[in-house]
Amino acid sequence: MPARSSRGLLERLKTDVVVGAEGYVFELERRGYIKAGPYVPEVVLDFPDALRELHREFLRAGADVMVALTYYAHRQKLKTVGRENDLEALNRQAVRLANEVAREGDALVAGDICNTWAYDPKDKATSSKVVRRMYEEQLSWAAEEGIDFVIAETNDYLGESLIALQVIKELGLPAMVTLASTRPHQTWDGYDYVDACKILADNGADIVGLNCDRGPATMLPIVEQVRSRVSVYVAAQPVPYKTAPEMPTFESLKTDDGTRVFPIALEPFLCTRFEMAAYAARAKALGVNYIGICCGGSPHYVRAMAEALGRTVPASRYSPAIELHPMIGARVEEKEKQFIADWKG
Repeated sequence: MPARSSRGLLERLKTDVVVGAEGYVFELERRGYIKAGPYVPEVVLDFPDALRELHREFLRAGADVMVALTYYAHRQKLKTVGRENDLEALNRQAVRLANEVAREGDALVAGDICNTWAYDPKDKATSSKVVRRMYEEQLSWAAEEGIDFVIAETNDYLGESLIALQVIKELGLPAMVTLASTRPHQTWDGYDYVDACKILADNGADIVGLNCDRGPATMLPIVEQVRSRVSVYVAAQPVPYKTAPEMPTFESLKTDDGTRVFPIALEPFLCTRFEMAAYAARAKALGVNYIGICCGGSPHYVRAMAEALGRTVPASRYSPAIELHPMIGARVEEKEKQFIADWKG
């Protein structure tokens, strides 16, 4: 069944940036529907209304794409929580929910595959066959349920991302392939990020770039180099955390006493909505075509990003109006001025 949208991904990218919104797994974990650690999206089957509502919030915030929550919904991960028998049901349900909400607006639907933890460059022949089978089964169900394109994300091996790309192209769907790695400059199989993106583009990827791991400060410099090297569309989907050259990924973030905060004590490093808005504007200025957000993302960030790109979205109706605040707004009554004095004092 084809996905229903007025314009496809590549058609939209010809005239404007596409706003992406991910971070489903982290946000649903914060809401109490996904277990931190395995991060398997059992919510798809157990609490579909929670996922449906998050899709809807991202749509209202300005996301152009509803991403089916099939990240870590592959055979390898479902086994870790004893739910491998739910593999097909979970994958199909995730795409159905994304389609349902996408039709409430004019959003695209993306199938989603990710790093499998099964790829082994030391046993490439055998592990590649395993990875291919995992991708083929996930995407066969997604295509049957109806998707506009596929995101292959959080690829820490170029070799694994090339398998994903091949499977996507065999289905005749547009392919967005993005890399992520905890290594400062390379994928886990030793390719410079920029070189790896060029290889993916040369092999037929429609969109290449980076997602996850890095915040805007440490992702955009790499993405800028990618933009200069490839002729295809470029994607950036950073995490909304304040990474820096000395701590380039959110896995490397530490408190002043050296305590690592990944993955469930990251709050002190969160970016503000204004910083994410600035990132979106900067990404567009660099020529990035698919501007999104990854783990840690939530609707208020997406709205700020969309508005920074010049859009008025449904959730803009409730964008901040600080001038109406009774204490710090434009018209503070005399009896409230003492609060201001105490606050400033």
